Amino acid sequence: MRPVKPLQKAARVRSTKEKLERLFQVFSHRDKVLITIDADPDSMASAMALKRLLRQQVTSVTLGHFNKIIRSDNLSMVKLLRIPLVKLQEISPKSFSKILLVDGQPYHHEAFNDFKYDVVIDHHPKIMPVQAAFVDIRPKYGATATIMTQYLRSAKIRPSERLATALVYAIKVDTSNFELGAVEEDVKAFRFLFPYSNMHLLHRIEICDMGINDLQYFQEALENRRVIKGKMFSYLGKVPSTDALVLVADFFMKCHEVAWVIVSGICQNTLVVVIRNDGLRNDAGNSAIKAFGRFGRAGGHRAKARAEIPSANLKGHFTRGDHANLAEFVIRQFEKCVEM
Repeated sequence: MRPVKPLQKAARVRSTKEKLERLFQVFSHRDKVLITIDADPDSMASAMALKRLLRQQVTSVTLGHFNKIIRSDNLSMVKLLRIPLVKLQEISPKSFSKILLVDGQPYHHEAFNDFKYDVVIDHHPKIMPVQAAFVDIRPKYGATATIMTQYLRSAKIRPSERLATALVYAIKVDTSNFELGAVEEDVKAFRFLFPYSNMHLLHRIEICDMGINDLQYFQEALENRRVIKGKMFSYLGKVPSTDALVLVADFFMKCHEVAWVIVSGICQNTLVVVIRNDGLRNDAGNSAIKAFGRFGRAGGHRAKARAEIPSANLKGHFTRGDHANLAEFVIRQFEKCVEM
């Protein structure tokens, strides 16, 4: 009888305290730090928390974003919580000794390709290897804000009212009020932050989720909608920001007859496809990869995902001015790769 090999010991899971110590080891007091983000509630709140963590560790911390902030709730969050953001296009990376990325990974957007990162902290699934001195990616978490809250607690830092409110809002947004993709750690983070946050400010931010100009996208989406076996498709043509696609997709998911929503449009010469589902039987992230991954970037979570495809990769599927072909391309790819 052949001897039974002993089971291998599982790799030791580092505690938050150990991770925090490793994070601090990346920096010196002389460092000037740049935190880069694709500005949305989770990335902005997480960047605020990371700046607070590093306050006594480095010389300065700058929060830089590459995207134009258009959504009304995001604008309200920046204004009401006084988030000190600067545009990445207006600063030189050479001015900083350390560059960090939160709520994203280097391959998520071409704007991040210009940087060599020292720290990456995120909650999205890792599809490609991430090279940095410190990497903390936890795809099971509903929000990066949850990770940052754990770091604050480990550092025994009591968050300010503005920071706590930002983190609470981020967790609520990214977990759809704990309805989708939330885990126990998200709930614990929320309970810790709640006593320190300002519910009046939070309510003011939450009710400002669109402006008058956004109504045109709903009109366009309603006119172009197609429902196929419980899946609603809509193509919006050219949009100034992907936020318009997100607004429409989240709105369409309110229809009880719909299990999937796929909203697409052209933004800065890129086809963007925003995908939503009920998060029950299907995985939006995997579906996005199957349907559109070979054309560009794609991925996400069970209930929320997106794909971004440069126009150059769509030869044969799209001719200038012929948006009908592109709308059909999105439907065709989804039908072919995802069980309808």
